[in-house]
Amino acid sequence: MTRPIPEGFHTLTPHLIVRDTRKAIDFYKRAFGAKEIGCHLMPDGKTVMHAELRIGDSPLMLAEENPQWKCASPLTLNGSPVTIHVYVTDVDASYNQAVAAGATVKMPPENMFWGDRFAQVSDPFGHVWSIATHVEDLTEAQVEEKAKALFAK
Repeated sequence: MTRPIPEGFHTLTPHLIVRDTRKAIDFYKRAFGAKEIGCHLMPDGKTVMHAELRIGDSPLMLAEENPQWKCASPLTLNGSPVTIHVYVTDVDASYNQAVAAGATVKMPPENMFWGDRFAQVSDPFGHVWSIATHVEDLTEAQVEEKAKALFAK
């Protein structure tokens, strides 16, 4: 029987439009340890129509920007309102790996009031990534109390 959600997928999977998909695949491998699962090319034999990567236990789909299909990357749009969030076992190591691979620092790792150690980087393709390790289990009341204390400063 065909599964409505394919094996290895979650109900929500990011699908990023990038400029120069082959370079993006290489970057995501170096920055986040992505594994390439598959790559389908356009009839020209060069342009990536669809690629599937895996970061940790999660799939990530990529496609080349294509004006004919009205698919534009953040580089064409001068930014994106979307942030891709990834949980890792060591935020500091993952952050350093991403920066060494060419990501731009938006926010270095810091312990946050909601219980995560958290950082943000921008990739060379215009996408923003937040990287986090959960370090403290808090109740909603504790999060609220810590947030009030932070914003009162």
